[in-house]
Amino acid sequence: MLAEPLSAARDLAPIIAGRAAEIEEARRLPADLAATMAEAGLFRLAIPESLDGHECHPAHMVEVLEAVAEGDASAAWCLMIGATTALVAAYLPRTHAEEVLGDPQVITGGVFAPMGKAIAENGHYRVSGRWSWASGSANCHWLVGGSLIFDGEALRKRGDGQPDHRMMIMPRRDVTLLDTWHAAGLKGTGSGDMAATDAIVPSDRSVSLITDTPREPGALYRFPAFGLLALGIAAVASGNARAALDAAAAAVAARKTPGSGRTQADRATVQAAFAEAEGQLFAARAGLLAAIEQGWSEALSGAISLATRARLRLQATHLVRTAADVTRAAYDLGGGAALYLDSPLQRRFRDAHAMTQHIMVQPATFELAGRVRLGIPADVSML
Repeated sequence: MLAEPLSAARDLAPIIAGRAAEIEEARRLPADLAATMAEAGLFRLAIPESLDGHECHPAHMVEVLEAVAEGDASAAWCLMIGATTALVAAYLPRTHAEEVLGDPQVITGGVFAPMGKAIAENGHYRVSGRWSWASGSANCHWLVGGSLIFDGEALRKRGDGQPDHRMMIMPRRDVTLLDTWHAAGLKGTGSGDMAATDAIVPSDRSVSLITDTPREPGALYRFPAFGLLALGIAAVASGNARAALDAAAAAVAARKTPGSGRTQADRATVQAAFAEAEGQLFAARAGLLAAIEQGWSEALSGAISLATRARLRLQATHLVRTAADVTRAAYDLGGGAALYLDSPLQRRFRDAHAMTQHIMVQPATFELAGRVRLGIPADVSML
């Protein structure tokens, strides 16, 4: 039986924190640490109960990811990618779901973006491509690669006229990992490129999060899949910002003002700046949790409305970007000492600003949410 995931995450967080420098230096999540997280059931947050997964309430998923992120943001990012890609279990036929996700130690990953090409053949796809930002891929047993669908040389179109694309689920042996991850933030995620050449994927071992209907009946699978991805990013950002504030509090309590004998924490300007940053994080996180509860209420009774889907993405983006501001404030409170590599504040700062670059939470999200709120036509297929 799986351990309760939040308790497991909190137990592992100090261990993960103790290895943060090692994770950064390796530029990937160490294999033994990934295996420990898998043994604790953390990669099974979104897997259906019918497959011995947690099938978590989204708010509980947020708490788990936050707890791991307080230990190290790169480790939490790898967990977030593994947990959200495992959502495909709810869409696959039972035989494929068991093959891909039946092993309790399995870790999945990959890239949702359709950077590959899948040629439809007799009952399967022939897949080739190169995908960037394959976070955590070194520890994965299965990898998904979003791919445009071709019938011969012709690009297949959906009913709405947009190009058809699906996520191809490939065993690790069919994928080549390329060491391209030399980045300023989230350095320990191993988010290099992955590539495949003529990989054979059965047609029903592919998933579209846009056009397919989940086979699992749970409320979790009525949540928007891309919305869950955005919530996961927000959760990692939230936990990282919380840890940055804790590090800043420790720094100002220990640092003396020259000539006075008082600590920096005794200064009114420091107290006000710290409280303002903490209030901003608390408010943004509360907004996300309120949007999740609204979405969950709707999911329990049927479908989630477009307005609620837009609010979920809006609040996720708002939290990610607020968390980056909060982390900047914590970094400023750390003073010159925050520049040194042995200070956690510089790593928290870099990681926070790396997260803001993910397409699910970039500023264009505000425009999309605004269009929905104002009743202006918009492409909401990935909302």
